[in-house]
Amino acid sequence: MNRLSWFNTVSLTLGFAFLYIPMVILIIFSFNESKLVTVWAGFSTKWYGELMQNQAFLDAAWVTVRVAVFSSTLATILGTMAAYVMVRGGRFFGRTLFSGMIYAPLVMPEVITGLSLLLLFIGIGLERGILTIVLAHTTFSMCYVSVVVSSRLVTFDQSLEEAALDLGCSPAQAFRLVTLPIIAPAVISGWLLAFTLSLDDLVIASFTSGPSATTLPIKIFSAVRLGVSPEINALSTIMIAVVTVGVITASLVSKRAMVRQRQEEQAAARTE
Repeated sequence: MNRLSWFNTVSLTLGFAFLYIPMVILIIFSFNESKLVTVWAGFSTKWYGELMQNQAFLDAAWVTVRVAVFSSTLATILGTMAAYVMVRGGRFFGRTLFSGMIYAPLVMPEVITGLSLLLLFIGIGLERGILTIVLAHTTFSMCYVSVVVSSRLVTFDQSLEEAALDLGCSPAQAFRLVTLPIIAPAVISGWLLAFTLSLDDLVIASFTSGPSATTLPIKIFSAVRLGVSPEINALSTIMIAVVTVGVITASLVSKRAMVRQRQEEQAAARTE
């Protein structure tokens, strides 16, 4: 087993410190009594109460969650369909163009994507709001879902589907009863990735949002331009806590599923 050299150890330490020390400082100053975010004046949780009474932030958070849920669900459906066509469709007319259109948002600058979608919505006369943000987020996040799901379909054992077809299942039933449960972890991972991308997006949402729909990243960016307030620190701390709980929960569920699978494999081996 190779040991870490002093250079690698120092590099990792500095890298993690650069990433996480600012977050720790942000969390500490979210409990600051003073309005000045850089001057410590005592421990207090009043800014969390102020945040819960800030209707503008609450409305932006609700819009962001709705947009993320709808867009990630649509992106997962369309991305899974695109991945299935790319992996199982074989060679067909326009395959190169089809794959290029799917993977183009991966390398396309977000400014170009947002501007082009803005011109499209203006051209067809669609009023900007929650619907346009959902369509925009679905457009750029479905390619990520397609990549995740296609990587699982490539290694999928098609003999399982063939066995289901031989036993009387229709192609739709074989996909629903055999293929989908096996690739479900990849589909769920794609949904979570699309959900995270939608929550985090600022550039594309700033082009496609309207006065009636302001997402949380846009609201935070607008507030920070006037100066960082303790409410921003409190909001960021809550977001960090939610992400941390989600990651820990997912890790525990994944570990429990692996243990259960290992126990089932051992039980099957004993019965044989």
